[in-house]
Amino acid sequence: MISLQNVDVTADGQSILQKINLDIDQRRTAIIGLNGSGKSTFVRLLNGLQLPSAGSVTVDGLNTQKEGRKVRARVGFVFQNPDNQIVYPTVREDLAFGLQNLGYIKAEVEAKVAEAMQAYRIAHLADRLTHQLSGGEKQMVALLGVLIMRPNYIILDEPTTLLDLKNKRLLMNHIREISQRIIMVTHDLDLIKEFDRVICFDQGAVLADGAPDNVLPLYRQHCSA
Repeated sequence: MISLQNVDVTADGQSILQKINLDIDQRRTAIIGLNGSGKSTFVRLLNGLQLPSAGSVTVDGLNTQKEGRKVRARVGFVFQNPDNQIVYPTVREDLAFGLQNLGYIKAEVEAKVAEAMQAYRIAHLADRLTHQLSGGEKQMVALLGVLIMRPNYIILDEPTTLLDLKNKRLLMNHIREISQRIIMVTHDLDLIKEFDRVICFDQGAVLADGAPDNVLPLYRQHCSA
């Protein structure tokens, strides 16, 4: 479980999040809200990319302020722009990087990378230069780069923003198949109708929290006010 207790975040004298108290253990949780509502800051708290100014964030009992390295091993993060996390020249090299850091020997790394690329149907991209990939291909490589590390949780920060309809559907199909718990920030409400839980932020606080059928109408009403 990811737990936030009395969490505040301030930056440059501005309050970004106030008194957040949440426990997250559902299989699929969506985070929604207007621009500037605190969504991205919230999800960055969950793997220690952002530390709270007050209160505490724990992941399976690990405090993000004290055990950040262990937390990040459990919570993978897929950024909105895959160029922010793809760092190696070829797809194969980029996927191998994280496993090498975990101490796997070369043969194990090669086997795990090959298995992952085959499972997610991108084996044909293995030796392609990452900067030459399409937006959809890059997003799949970024997602697989997180999945191959086998975290318990995966955070996706608006992962479909740069994708066309075909690649958006392809990515969402993969997300549905993932066994890990997913926490996804999105503005595309149609993508989260079948999620277990939706948390809606407004001006740094939780506006609504519950099943999509309950939260999404409230959010649409809020946006039209």
